[in-house]
Amino acid sequence: MTTLAEGKAPVHLWVVGVLSLLWNGFGCYDYLMTELRNEAYMAQVPPQALAIFDAFPVWAIALWAIGVWLSMLGVILLLLRNRQATTAFLIAVVAVLASFFYQATTDLPQAMGGASYWIMPAVIIAVTIGQWMYANRMAAAGVLR
Repeated sequence: MTTLAEGKAPVHLWVVGVLSLLWNGFGCYDYLMTELRNEAYMAQVPPQALAIFDAFPVWAIALWAIGVWLSMLGVILLLLRNRQATTAFLIAVVAVLASFFYQATTDLPQAMGGASYWIMPAVIIAVTIGQWMYANRMAAAGVLR
């Protein structure tokens, strides 16, 4: 008897995988441009935000890096139908939550601390948790080996 992991991947795996690859690709791009201080990219960032980024402790930057890069690794593993995608996404979820918890407990300038500032972190958290849940479902269904 052929298991699902040996057969064809469901179409939704490729749809979710490619969309997640694009989403996480932008996250990796944002991380690299910010950490490398690309002039053209950073010109769009308000000076108050730059001051916040510059004040981040090393461990907070490490959490951001772990969240971004393990999310990308999770997508690659998902597309390769490797069940370790679940582990990569779980670690990414923990890192993302810890990173944004740190940001929520810092003194943000009033221009950055409003409700609209927290929309993107909420979306990032929701997408990362969604990717982890999807990978878990695919592993449970036998799609991931």
